[in-house]
Amino acid sequence: MGVVSGTPPPLPAAPAELKAFLRITVSDEDALIAGLLRAAADLCEAFTGRALVDRAVQEMAAASIAPIRLGMVPVREIESVAAIDGSGAATILEANTYTVEIDPLGDGRVMLRGAMAAKRLRITYRAGMAADWNGVPEMLRHGIIRLAAHYYLRRGDAQDAELPAAVTALWRPWRQLKLK
Repeated sequence: MGVVSGTPPPLPAAPAELKAFLRITVSDEDALIAGLLRAAADLCEAFTGRALVDRAVQEMAAASIAPIRLGMVPVREIESVAAIDGSGAATILEANTYTVEIDPLGDGRVMLRGAMAAKRLRITYRAGMAADWNGVPEMLRHGIIRLAAHYYLRRGDAQDAELPAAVTALWRPWRQLKLK
């Protein structure tokens, strides 16, 4: 796995859901609520090992004939593979110079068909469980809302290092651990 970059899209429906959950009717803390939701969604992705909402991802990896396992799952589509030369210039590879594989769990792999002069590859792909917030499985969504509410209600107190048990119970069935 190489360096992965991809900005998660905003979660547009989530602020309204969190405000309803907390019974908040005013909008003077919307920025705080949005930040808490982003933090909770990021932690959900880290805990489950899955991207929630579809996004574009670019990953840099060493050029190798061994299979290159992509770092973000579930992979929806592998769009392109480019060779990066010593000066940093990218050349898009022809489709017949590599193979791609996406298994049923969403793990993506790229395999070069032969050795090449380039030392690095830039792999562009799309990853995410759902097209938007409304498509995220309900257990994950509810866990994010509950965790953001937990953060909101305890913002003046010292933060617990552990996730609330109700949140881990909601997220654990979706957790995907990778063996190295």
